[in-house]
Amino acid sequence: MALESREARENSTEELVKRYRIDVMQMARYLPWLAEHAGKQVSDTYQNDNMSHTIPFPVYDSTLLSFIKEFQRTSMIDRNYVYVYSRNRLRSAEDEKRFIEQADIKNMKELAGILSKYVIEGNVRGAVWTEGVTNGVYYAALSKMKEIIEFWGKEARDVR
Repeated sequence: MALESREARENSTEELVKRYRIDVMQMARYLPWLAEHAGKQVSDTYQNDNMSHTIPFPVYDSTLLSFIKEFQRTSMIDRNYVYVYSRNRLRSAEDEKRFIEQADIKNMKELAGILSKYVIEGNVRGAVWTEGVTNGVYYAALSKMKEIIEFWGKEARDVR
């Protein structure tokens, strides 16, 4: 009984809002930039005539790199994001966007998992960071999380 009560408290609306509020609001400052750059290229490939015998490497927009680094420092980063994808049968950006659109307060962990997938996989395959901006998933997930926090945070204060 005590375990069930503690688990219910940890997943209460108030606890979820408290758990995610600071990180989401901190990351929300990137929303205007993410909206403006959705569908646009935010990286380039550096090549030089002197580098004809080397592999070209990506050069990212500085705001994108700041977003990635800041997200990695939040408590939202979820190394087990793979389970979010398998549990919810997410296989494409369209699946992700559909899920994000229908998400509510109970799906905050899943929304963080979607963001985490792009951030973590981008560490290995840099094109994934750009993909998150271009396909609009970063913007969609983060703006949905902000919307949920603002709605439920306000409602929790109104109840008291």
